[in-house]
Amino acid sequence: MHEHGSKRAHDRRLLAVALALIVGFMVGEVTAGVIAGSLALLADAGHLLTDAAALVAALVASRLAVRPARGPWTFGLGRAEILAAQANGIALLLVAAWVTYTAVRRLVSPQTVHGGIVLVVALVGVAVNLAATVVLARGDRENLNMRGAFLHLATDLAAFTGTAIAGALVLVTGWNRFDPIAALLVAALLVRSSWSLLRDSGRIFLEASPAGIQPAAVAAALARDADVVEVHDLHVWTVTSGFPALAAHVLVSPDADCHAARRRLQRLLEEEFGLRHTTLQVDHVARRSQDVRLGSLDRR
Repeated sequence: MHEHGSKRAHDRRLLAVALALIVGFMVGEVTAGVIAGSLALLADAGHLLTDAAALVAALVASRLAVRPARGPWTFGLGRAEILAAQANGIALLLVAAWVTYTAVRRLVSPQTVHGGIVLVVALVGVAVNLAATVVLARGDRENLNMRGAFLHLATDLAAFTGTAIAGALVLVTGWNRFDPIAALLVAALLVRSSWSLLRDSGRIFLEASPAGIQPAAVAAALARDADVVEVHDLHVWTVTSGFPALAAHVLVSPDADCHAARRRLQRLLEEEFGLRHTTLQVDHVARRSQDVRLGSLDRR
């Protein structure tokens, strides 16, 4: 737990630095977008607003996640980070819908766009987002909360690059539709990032097994132990990022040492599947049931 606390403290410092960079640039971009009449810049600014909100939510969630388990919160508040990741995914989707709607209108009825302003602001945006993305890249990328914040910034970095290209094309050709086309590309990136966050956070809320861990494979590994007769009521889920858990009922042969078997199986789960938080209820199988089972095997 101390290791997780240290990682989260480090992540919070990185989030605070990224937040300062984003908020500072966002104010300037909104002003430039209005002056230039650029939807692409305003779309990027809208995304920056969700970035700022996402970073604030990630900071708050990271702080809540380190609170110790107490009262009704038997696992602590670790899932606050997953809530923040899911909120980030929904925010990205809503911004994508707004950008798409407005871009289509601009394609039908183009407006004047000052390509020079768009190009300069977008290039500054590339530099700022690159700095913020590099900062967050040093954080814990296995943490879904941090990954959500990182995806926001990485998507913005790609979006600003596209906006800079659109600004240059408008400046050279005078064709204003390059601006809404760039905005549509931004919307596509937003939808992709949103789907990734909603899918992964949804798996955790629905208590699906962690990625890379198949319950059937876990059950088979437990059943390979010489003393194990049966494994049932097996559940594998993720409490929060980096916190997979398992619970199962294991029946061992009547003469087996159930305490030694439990320790052996817990070791196996940690070494083969990385499962450290495990609850195994190990009981002896009734001798008669085992005899009946062995008799049926002999008849085969």
